[in-house]
Amino acid sequence: MHRAFLAACALTASAATAAEPPVVPRPLTLVTMKEGPLRLSASLPVVAPASDPGAQRAAQWLVQLVERSHKVKLRVVPEASGRAIRFKRMDDSSLGEEGYRLTAWSGMAVVSAKDDAGLVHGATTLWQLVATGKGGLAVPPVDIVDMPRFRWRGILLDSARHYQSPEFLHAFIDWMAVHKLNVLHWHLTDDQAWRLEIRKYPRLTQVGAWRVPAGAARDDIDNATGKPRLYGGYYSQETVRALVRHAAERGITVVPEIEMPGHATAAAVAYPELAAAPIAGGAVPADWGVYPNVYSLEEPTFAFIEDVLDEVMALFPSRFIHVGGDEVERGQWLDSPRGKARMVELGIDDPARLQPYFTQRIGRFLHARGRRLVGWDEILEPGLPVASVVMSWRGTEGAVKAAKLGFDTVLAAHPTLYFDNRQSALRSEPPGRARVVSLEDVYAFEPMPAGLSREESAHVLGLQGNLWTEHIRTEERLASMAFPRAAAIAELGWSPPERRGFSDFRSRLDALMRHYGSLGLAAAARMDESRRKPATAAAALVRTSHELRLCSDNISLGLEDDAPPRGTRAVFVVDIQNPCWIYPAVALDKLTAVEATVGQVPFNFQIGEEVKKIRFATPTTPAGELEVRLDTCEGDLLARLPLAPAARSHGVTTLPRSPLARRSGVHDLCLRFAQHGVDPLWTLDTVRLLERAP
Repeated sequence: MHRAFLAACALTASAATAAEPPVVPRPLTLVTMKEGPLRLSASLPVVAPASDPGAQRAAQWLVQLVERSHKVKLRVVPEASGRAIRFKRMDDSSLGEEGYRLTAWSGMAVVSAKDDAGLVHGATTLWQLVATGKGGLAVPPVDIVDMPRFRWRGILLDSARHYQSPEFLHAFIDWMAVHKLNVLHWHLTDDQAWRLEIRKYPRLTQVGAWRVPAGAARDDIDNATGKPRLYGGYYSQETVRALVRHAAERGITVVPEIEMPGHATAAAVAYPELAAAPIAGGAVPADWGVYPNVYSLEEPTFAFIEDVLDEVMALFPSRFIHVGGDEVERGQWLDSPRGKARMVELGIDDPARLQPYFTQRIGRFLHARGRRLVGWDEILEPGLPVASVVMSWRGTEGAVKAAKLGFDTVLAAHPTLYFDNRQSALRSEPPGRARVVSLEDVYAFEPMPAGLSREESAHVLGLQGNLWTEHIRTEERLASMAFPRAAAIAELGWSPPERRGFSDFRSRLDALMRHYGSLGLAAAARMDESRRKPATAAAALVRTSHELRLCSDNISLGLEDDAPPRGTRAVFVVDIQNPCWIYPAVALDKLTAVEATVGQVPFNFQIGEEVKKIRFATPTTPAGELEVRLDTCEGDLLARLPLAPAARSHGVTTLPRSPLARRSGVHDLCLRFAQHGVDPLWTLDTVRLLERAP
């Protein structure tokens, strides 16, 4: 786009900022005119030429949105005279891809664009402008010229760790479209499941799409088989085609991710001959973390992967195919005689070259078929085909390095863009990573890394928020963890920096969120209070694990209890490498006893050698105890609460009250477990300190 055009737009918009109606993401230019508003009613036609299917779909999208949010049924017609809402094509190269113009006044509203996506975005903006007043529904008189800053404004949805229904996915695509997000990065395979039907290899879904959950869920017996009930599901090719088609109608590209060469356990369980080493247990696992299992480097394995990708490309027209490439452990390649022999055959004497060999071979296969390989930033090695796209997840460094080397890149940076992080410190938060990443934190992220030249900056395609679902079990929670933080992603990817400000964004977002319910979107509420402590936190003698301070921050999670198999479960905040909490600044003079509620969960975490570093206090009973110590975790022992009453319970258990050794003054209290091993993982739910009667 020409710089002069952008500058003119910015100047024009600045004069009208104060009077702008609320739109998310904020348009490039929005000028409020002096004409009267356009009144909406069921008699107002929406005109889209019969010869233009894209315009008709955009018009129908507007009709659907207005009916759902305002209960007014508009109608689409191929032609009409007089007052109307009109969708039409315009040949204006200055708008660029996905750009649109929207003009509304008392007599008419016109949405024009040169491509289908632009028409959809224009329809979305027009819907957001509809307001209810004394005269009924109306669209204010505006002239909007709008286009995105970045071409990649995405959300990663992990359907491998937890399966989501096709109905939910269709709704999720609509929610994305309402925010002008345009890439659904669909994570379909991982260690814990293979979700995509591949007809040449049916066991990928017959076997690889199902697992037995960890912990108490193993006691949920399927009456038909007499075995633990399997958890999972997969997407048929018919389901995928319908989903991809629906996304295209909303201006959204679905980018599939087929993980390789690591995160391959589910596929290797289905077809053991693909594995570099035998899979322990021979079943799809329910642990979270990084497994050592990788595909072999044999020719039949590459033939399998190419067959799979052929079917993937037939289902997904996207030019981008994501192949993972993260967290690959080379041990299985190096430890087997066949792996070493294969290195000799390939002429590779440096083990560090094994993954690049694998990835780059797949890249050449995709590029020969007109597709572009996308991978996590670990793929950025010498020899990577120049058409590849590097997705930077380990901060922004991978994006900077990629852009400087001439590769296109997408920002998906941990931790800010990882939406499995909690949004607040409130106990009502769903399970997830314990770090708080609020709406404001996301909005403060700048997608364009500093230090890039103009030429290098052109390689930054955009950004995405990432919904990893290890700890996001339900669709309701997924919606809550995604929105409204995904709205911040949308504005960061669409609006230039000079058009952004959090206070203004928050105000505009409030207007949009009033319509979320009508769209079936149960978003997180009270995002502006993300770091607010409960009102009683400073004075109460009862604290939850959410309100206490963790002794360390190694792998800190908002971890869901494993029981009951169906129904409401407790959520604990715990560092799984050090289950220990600090109750700060306690006035001890009047305290006489302590009570606690605790839970136990399976230690289903693949953390490699780190598990050997976990240390517990030495227990004095077979079941172990919860210790309360003065000041530090090595301080004087004030109380010991035996865990025996909770040992046979999969749910939350109240431990018997224990006397608290008398001390005076204000001190921190350390609460930690004394136990014999890591499994089960004991975790604190609540602690209550009791005072002597006055």
